[in-house]
Amino acid sequence: MDLEQLRKQIDIIDNQILSDFEKRMDLCRQVALYKIENNLPVFHPGREKVIIDKVRDKSPEHLKDASAALFTEIMDISKSLQQAEFFSNTRLSEAIPLRLSEKCSVGCQGTSGSNSEVAARKLFPDNDITFYNNFEDVFKAVEQGKIDFGIIPIHNSTAGSVTQSYDLMRKYNVYIVKTIKTEITNCLAVKKGTKLSDIKKVYSHPQALSQCSVYIGEHGFEPVESINTATAAEYVSKSGVDCAAVCSESCADLYEMEILEKGISNVIPNFTKFICISKDFRVSDDADTISVNLKIPNSSGSLYRILTKFFIHNMNLSKIESRPVADGSFDVLFYLDFNGKISDSKVQTLLAELSEELEYFKFLGNFSEIS
Repeated sequence: MDLEQLRKQIDIIDNQILSDFEKRMDLCRQVALYKIENNLPVFHPGREKVIIDKVRDKSPEHLKDASAALFTEIMDISKSLQQAEFFSNTRLSEAIPLRLSEKCSVGCQGTSGSNSEVAARKLFPDNDITFYNNFEDVFKAVEQGKIDFGIIPIHNSTAGSVTQSYDLMRKYNVYIVKTIKTEITNCLAVKKGTKLSDIKKVYSHPQALSQCSVYIGEHGFEPVESINTATAAEYVSKSGVDCAAVCSESCADLYEMEILEKGISNVIPNFTKFICISKDFRVSDDADTISVNLKIPNSSGSLYRILTKFFIHNMNLSKIESRPVADGSFDVLFYLDFNGKISDSKVQTLLAELSEELEYFKFLGNFSEIS
């Protein structure tokens, strides 16, 4: 047979597969309805293993793994469709409408002049800001109801993720209600009278030092970590003349410092994304992103099988971030962002499905981003 004839044969087989697939999915739906009526669980791991083992036994040696993968995928699709029936009436707790214009209490890490304050002012221009020593203090204040909202950096376009923020999202019971992207314009600021040749140490937050690592390395400066860029600037403004701070130009002006170099970031433009967290589940009308935290089984193909669920539900994953469980093992937790609204029944079904099936699952919020 020539190529065209071979393709025609493949088309005929594909049509047969599609017809049989539709029949199988309809039978799976009937199974789901039977399980619901008789109060039976949707997932039966023993039966799944039996089916996959049979498929392997019946397949030729060179197709055993491929056949197992194919039928595993078919069973995952079947399971998702069954769970859609199981959780069709499941609803999360009602969200409180997010109103950023209302009078509220707001907190962030650092001191006046920090990048976190800049982000907070963009969201809450007319509100007082309470400053905390570290990120965890902000999370505690939000969870304990001492402040309504907290502003925390989560990701930088040059230095990557702020890993501590992800770990704290797991530790504390708070929700992401909004994200905001702010351009970071790092400069080298010194106490007035200090020359470039005088500088031995450069102080700043670890993220800022990472963002400007090329400039710092080229000049042979010793990087020294501070809890915040503004804290570093304040310290340098009061210290001797052998050090400098990496901070924003506005922060340097605030502490009446001299700017020796502007635009010292490794990459320009350089942005940081901040999350706005709340103790309450709040959702704005324009919310379009769902965030979750989950742990998957440490077995072959487990991540692929979870991602299949999003594909089946036609939901676009916009971010996947992993963090160690930190229990002595090498297991990891995943943070996923995907496009969707909590009011969508398909989204609620998927969330219920993940919560039911996984060992650990946490819903982190539904939000939109402000640029």
